Amino acid sequence: MAAITRLSKSSSITISYLSRCLSSAVASEANSPYKSLFPPKPNLKLIRKDPEDRNVQWVFLGCPGVGKGTYASRLCKLLGVPHIATGDLVREELASSGPLSQQLSEIVNQGKLVSDELIVSLLSKRLEVGEAKGESGFILDGFPRTINQAEILDGVTNIDLVVNLKIREDVLMAKCLGRRICSECSGNFNVASINVKGENGNPGISMAPLLPPPHCMSKLITRSDDTEAVVKERLRVYNEKSQPVEDFYRSQGKLLEFDLPGGIPESWPKLLEALNLDDYEEQQAAAA
Repeated sequence: MAAITRLSKSSSITISYLSRCLSSAVASEANSPYKSLFPPKPNLKLIRKDPEDRNVQWVFLGCPGVGKGTYASRLCKLLGVPHIATGDLVREELASSGPLSQQLSEIVNQGKLVSDELIVSLLSKRLEVGEAKGESGFILDGFPRTINQAEILDGVTNIDLVVNLKIREDVLMAKCLGRRICSECSGNFNVASINVKGENGNPGISMAPLLPPPHCMSKLITRSDDTEAVVKERLRVYNEKSQPVEDFYRSQGKLLEFDLPGGIPESWPKLLEALNLDDYEEQQAAAA
């Protein structure tokens, strides 16, 4: 957990496309207990320098809809680092009508995972934009999702901490089906009011809806992939692919498993406590 103390801001992260490729990230696979789920692709590149003087570099894991974006975004504001969500990168590309838009649309609407090539391409472009802005550190949300992606990332930069958010699947389904987006401001909200009693050793969970301001209420839309069938398929695929990724980071001593006890009011202070950041938030508030 020593990585949690890395909170000093730093110089910008240098990002470039060099001749390093996926094959180098999986070169040691024969001696590794983790088997890549995809074959090596020599043209897949994601190259970064990792300066010692930088801000935190964290990863958020968790099933689709668990709240990775919400908590990662809050921590980014607290720590002063960019929040990079691959789901947002995919949606931005879909909205752009770019060369990858149609291919991505077919994958997303079927509830399948986007391929490594597409994700790394989008992430590389985002990191280059961040370099130009002088960004330092990051919190990744939605990457890596496969052991192959984890190996790529591990080969090119040093991840300090991996936070694995967990929640009951019945609660997760209700959350996903309650998600809404404002068609005007792109704000994320949730209309689900969840109150599940504890049973069979599982604690009860209550979550109030995250309603939009009045001017957004009439503009709410449901994401095309937030249907029960697609959500179930996303969860099935995620659970199948996620265990090797969790084991990969657990073996490195970087995995922090965090069971969400409820909504944001209940979970946020407990997450800060688990990250040893509860005092840091108070210090930041006092300095503001």
